[in-house]
Amino acid sequence: MRKEFLSLNKIEGPLIILSKVEDVAYGEIIDITVDGKTHRKGKVVKIDNDKIVAQVFEGTSGLSTQNTSVRFTGTPLEIPLSKDILGRTFNGVGNPIDSDFPIYSDKRYNINGRPINPVSRQYPRDYINTGISAIDALMTLIRGQKLPIFSGNGLPHNELAVQIVKQAKIRGAEDGNFAIVFGAMGVRHDDADYFIRSFKESGVLERVVMYLNLADDPIIERISTPRCALTAAEYLAFECGMHILVILTDMTSYCEALRELSAAREEVPSRKGYPGYLYSDLATIYERAGMLKETEGSITLLPILTMPNDDITHPIPDLTGYITEGQIVLSRELYQSNIYPPISVLPSLSRLMKDGIGEDYTREDHGDLANQIFSSYSKVQDIRALAQIIGEDDLSEIDKKYLEFGQRFEEEFLSQSMDENRSIEDTLNLGWKLISILPKEELDRLNPKLIEKFYIN
Repeated sequence: MRKEFLSLNKIEGPLIILSKVEDVAYGEIIDITVDGKTHRKGKVVKIDNDKIVAQVFEGTSGLSTQNTSVRFTGTPLEIPLSKDILGRTFNGVGNPIDSDFPIYSDKRYNINGRPINPVSRQYPRDYINTGISAIDALMTLIRGQKLPIFSGNGLPHNELAVQIVKQAKIRGAEDGNFAIVFGAMGVRHDDADYFIRSFKESGVLERVVMYLNLADDPIIERISTPRCALTAAEYLAFECGMHILVILTDMTSYCEALRELSAAREEVPSRKGYPGYLYSDLATIYERAGMLKETEGSITLLPILTMPNDDITHPIPDLTGYITEGQIVLSRELYQSNIYPPISVLPSLSRLMKDGIGEDYTREDHGDLANQIFSSYSKVQDIRALAQIIGEDDLSEIDKKYLEFGQRFEEEFLSQSMDENRSIEDTLNLGWKLISILPKEELDRLNPKLIEKFYIN
């Protein structure tokens, strides 16, 4: 029989502290009653002999050590799941916020997930077509991959996320077999309204599951939001056999919440005040994506994070880069030049791209063409630097061709409207049109047979 504690030892920020507690597990959910009327939920986050520390999901406002009672449930945070979650919107702990209609299911799932045995993982194959040329051609998203988007404050990462949700499709997947799980952490009310309105207007809301944690919601819920989203994705992928694209924004808000809780627990800080376990904590989120050999479904993860001061060496993007399989980097310079999406090509990459493109997946020229575009655009940057010193008039004719290629590449290839959905064939054909600005002898990354077939004279 479980005891009910009628008073607290201490309240510190979002945390409550109890002593003389026995038979409690880490991560266990507690029921909190305030003044015998209102109820809140909490989670055990630290156990020290007979003392426990718990975080309160709804915050500790209105709580005192004498007006609060606590009862331990003996279970972790669990959410009910069924296919009825498609088209629904939930808060950070899995409660519906779009209506009073709850999710009825005889199964409840632990949001901390099910560890995936590395032996049972299947190597990611097949590409996901986003309709965005820069991504599809140069940093192709592969089904089952973890590919983060590194952005900055004020850059259009929300618009890019919405466009990917509206346009993304997997080759060979049926309409009813592909869905998106969208998790937003610490977003403003106008951003949340923008997401919901955009999905409704584009007609994709019925295949989107949304978990929203707003900026004025308790930060404790922010810790649970990505885990609720990924638990829903695991259910749809591995039990319902669906292909799921998970978009999480903004992981920086999640890490800031983690830092705030760590400080409240008086833990020893690491780089820039973040907890020393930030790497392993992020890994428990990112590593839940993938494909399993014995199931048809898959989880592809696109986490979005805003780099403080556009610093790619900041702990959050730095550690994310170690765990994931590449990155898409947004450029403030391109954004200020009115280029959307402002994807910075050179620091971006997809480490699994080579295994999901080519003759059996996209087209036989895809890999070589991407390499040539990277090489040529890299040379454009060197020539632009040289032109600032000696002036464009003193450049060679070849260098001027490179400058023309660079300008048209940014204006025609990188830049596209927010509702423009390009097929992979259109993207590759556009790439050949632009690379044909350069003389054939400059195309040293392309097979001569491909040049003969696709080069535009």
